[in-house]
This record gives sequence, C-alpha cells and structure tokens, in this order.
Amino acid sequence: MLSYRHAFHAGNHADVLKHVVLTETLRHLLGKPGPLWYVDTHAGVGHYRLDPKPPAGQAEWLNGIAKLWDDPALPAALQPYLDLVRALNPNGKLGHYPGSPRLVADLLRPADRAWLYELQPSDFPLLQAHLGDRRNVRCTKADGFDALRSLLPPASRRAVVFIDPSYELLADYERLVDTLEDALRRFATGCYLVWYPIVQRAEALELPSRLLGLGPPRWLRAELRVRAPPAGGYGLYGSGMFVINPPWTLPATLQSALPWLARRLALDDQASHSIDFHLP
Repeated sequence: MLSYRHAFHAGNHADVLKHVVLTETLRHLLGKPGPLWYVDTHAGVGHYRLDPKPPAGQAEWLNGIAKLWDDPALPAALQPYLDLVRALNPNGKLGHYPGSPRLVADLLRPADRAWLYELQPSDFPLLQAHLGDRRNVRCTKADGFDALRSLLPPASRRAVVFIDPSYELLADYERLVDTLEDALRRFATGCYLVWYPIVQRAEALELPSRLLGLGPPRWLRAELRVRAPPAGGYGLYGSGMFVINPPWTLPATLQSALPWLARRLALDDQASHSIDFHLP
C-alpha cells in the first residue's frame, strides 16, 4: 500500500514534477486580470524543513530538488519554480522546501483567494501556523474531497483546483474520479490539476485512462519515471500530472523541462518521461 505523506517525500522527484506544473499554471493564470481562486484539497503542512543528516532511506530530496539546486545547465523553463524554492532559502543553502500551498500563497495577488484543506490531525496545526495569518488564505481542517463541492462554481468564475491525495486508501482513487466528475458538472471551465503515483498497482495504472474517460475537451498528461519498476512490485518509481483545461503555455514548458529532468533525476538507465495533450 502506498502512503504518500507530504512531509516524508518533500522535495523528491514527484514534488519537482507536480510543483513545476503548478508553478507554470499559476504564473499563466495570474497574468490575466480578475481574481483567481485556488483550492488545495490535500494541503499538507505547506512548508518543510529538509534534514541535512536524514536517516538512511529518508533523504528523497537529495535525489530531487537537490540535483537542481546548483546545476548550471538548468533549463529556463524550470527557473520560475526554482526561484520560489530559493526564496525560502535566502542564505543560498537548501534547507527548506515549500509545499504546494506555500508556492501558491507566494504567487497570489491581494485580490486572489486560496482555500487550503487538510484533515490529518498532526498536519493541520502546522499548516495553520505556516499560512493561517495571510489575509487571502483560509486553512480548514476538513476532507478536501467533500469540501470542494461547496466552492464550485467560484464567485470569481476563475479557479485552479489542485488534488494531491496520499492514495493511502484504495478508496482515494474512486473518490478522486467521482469528485472530478462532480466538479466538472458544476464548473466545467475550471483548471484541475491531479497528481498521481506510478506504482505497480492496478488502480494507479488505470487512473489516467479513467480521468480521460470523464471526457474533458482540453487536457494534458505528463509523466516522469526515475527508475525501472521495482522487482518486488512495491515502491514509487515515477509520477504523473493530469491537467484539465491547462494553460496553452504548459505543453511547451514541459517539452523543454521533462527530457532534462528525466536525465538529471534518473536513478538508473530506465528513467523516462512522456507528455500527451489535446488543446483544440
């Protein structure tokens, strides 16, 4: 069973992919007038301290964000994302990593709004402490799948919804599809970003096809694999982002960034990437 807890995996290859996609999406949409709403259904704590001397097997960020930190060959497409991470590390040393709520909160304009949901009893107080004092951010201890329904359609008629569950429960897969189906009925023009793990599990491998089966007219799917599937059948060896109503700039950004990331973050010679999209 996969348990993708944000704190344990902060800054790893999956975070790099999801946050590159999120950053580019927000930068594009915030370049347009009119307030934007951001909804994070599984927010985590929003800000993570990277242990410089982690226990064995608990240093995933060393094979993620650390490999981008001082690389002189970093593609220009990745620079806006890295700039946001650097802002949390003003001394130039990588010691802190922003979760999706912090990345977004640092980009939002005064008229924009962020709705952050976290149900874990240990995580919510930290989320509240990190971001609860911002005037345009609301942190709520609630189930984000259920809470999303009450926010759609948004008053602003412009929204980004980020869905990033732990997938610890098999029910998360079913709930995600049901939640998106309901969300698209309520607000078909919203921008929906879904992160999913690539693991040797039928529910995970079938999820992208199920999301396509919802019939979105505009979509993008990007995947990054950093190693071969584990011989024992367990473990995260890649991840993907499925975006409904993506910005038109997103394919070009990822076509520039993903080949480089696949090479730079590779853990063996089976690392790969893929991107497919339909933007009529």
